[in-house]
Amino acid sequence: MSGPLSGMLVVSAEQAVSAPYTTRQLADLGARVIKVERPGQGDFARHFDTYANGTGAHFAWVNRNKESLTLDVKAPRGRAVLDELLDRADVFVHNLVPGAAPRLGLDGPALLARRPRLVVCEISGYGTGGPYDRRKAYDLLIQAEAGLATITGSIDEPVKPGISVADIAAGMFGFSSVLSALLARQRTGAGAALEVSMLDAMADWMGYPLVVRRHGHEPDLAKGMSHPAIAPYDVYPTADGRLLTISVQNDREWATLATAVLGRPELVTDERFATNQARVAHRAAIDELLAPVIATHDAGAAVELLHTAGIGCAVVNRLDEMAEHPQLSTRDRWLRVGAPYGPVWTPLAPPVSSAWTTPGGAVPALGEHTDAILAELGRDAATIRRLHDEGVV
Repeated sequence: MSGPLSGMLVVSAEQAVSAPYTTRQLADLGARVIKVERPGQGDFARHFDTYANGTGAHFAWVNRNKESLTLDVKAPRGRAVLDELLDRADVFVHNLVPGAAPRLGLDGPALLARRPRLVVCEISGYGTGGPYDRRKAYDLLIQAEAGLATITGSIDEPVKPGISVADIAAGMFGFSSVLSALLARQRTGAGAALEVSMLDAMADWMGYPLVVRRHGHEPDLAKGMSHPAIAPYDVYPTADGRLLTISVQNDREWATLATAVLGRPELVTDERFATNQARVAHRAAIDELLAPVIATHDAGAAVELLHTAGIGCAVVNRLDEMAEHPQLSTRDRWLRVGAPYGPVWTPLAPPVSSAWTTPGGAVPALGEHTDAILAELGRDAATIRRLHDEGVV
């Protein structure tokens, strides 16, 4: 079954994770995505590592279902090819270095002046304007600038999350913004110039601590696995050496935990624990009550006890356990696709619908589709050879 974006053409000038994540999600919904890469080099994420059966793991993750066109867009004949593609495109996505898009005439206003139905999405580090708009921006730099590292881990040492959170956040906002602009175009006939900055994405995702701080309070955030505003919401060791996360979200659940798990019904009305704010203030006392009980059970038995009582809990899984998670495997949430050096497994995107299936298109080799795209644009074999000889493609 074809996806909801079938028939849409997306052209991208993208590197690394943020913009490729945006366009991969569009490709997963059926859009045709042509990824424009520099001849001989390509997206530098291709070569971060070789973990995905010879392909860079980042690249394999965010580039399935795409076509690769190598093109020197600074060369006049190369730019002509790009312009022809943009004339046909519905969407153009890029995360070019600061200042490059206006120099190349690939900024939103310039493109929309000629192509008023085009949706242009620029993903940048800091956004246009302001003192930081020309700074280079990579994921860890934005995590640091946004203060994310200082609220992760413990108060003694800033810690970055183990994934590219700033890149992913910007990619998600890029994806949703493009979909919104395409929906608006259905009504108005007009395209749009969109800009998503990684710093803005992080500011939005950090809404809770920023709102607290903006209103003059200091959020107590860097507490390891402990939740800053809810208690009990933490990890507790089990008898077999695993860590179990337990989450109590409201007073009703606290009453259940006190009665069915701790066997202490009198704690339900104890003033120290009667409300969530009181429980947060007396977090240490709760841990003293709960930790010894959990420590008497193996992880499986503790999960069963809490699940039966209706208390949310989860074992802190290792990465190998998540890679083989039964909830993913039973629901077929892995996709095996072709790649330059051999097939790779990647997790499917979250949307599930009976109306369409995610295409299983390969992760492209560098320039794999160049000749076919040039032929589609009307170049004959001799012209294509000449473009290769001149280094244009």
